[in-house]
Amino acid sequence: MALSDNVVVFVVSLLVGGIGIHVGASLLASSRDYSHAVVTAALGALVWGVVGWLVGGIPVVGPVATLLSYLLVVRSRYRVGWTTAAGISLVAWVASVVVLSVLAAANVTSPSAVGVPFV
Repeated sequence: MALSDNVVVFVVSLLVGGIGIHVGASLLASSRDYSHAVVTAALGALVWGVVGWLVGGIPVVGPVATLLSYLLVVRSRYRVGWTTAAGISLVAWVASVVVLSVLAAANVTSPSAVGVPFV
């Protein structure tokens, strides 16, 4: 895959991650700013990757620390509690899976999203 193809896949994945977070934040935090969601997706992916690289290999502690660090990003970006941050993240995951399933069925992209864990 050429570098330009990788950039396109990254951008599309980031935008889809932003859609997921935007849907979750719209429903649970009354947020209407899609660009804020895209930045949150990028920051969440960065934090997820760094914390996962640092402690991800430690059984139980690594995955929990990685997930909590991601939730901390969502929590701080939307100024909500832990439960609402978890709800936003769950809705983001479901919304991203739906969007990516539609795009994959149309042969537009592969099923992955930057900024939403496990997608």
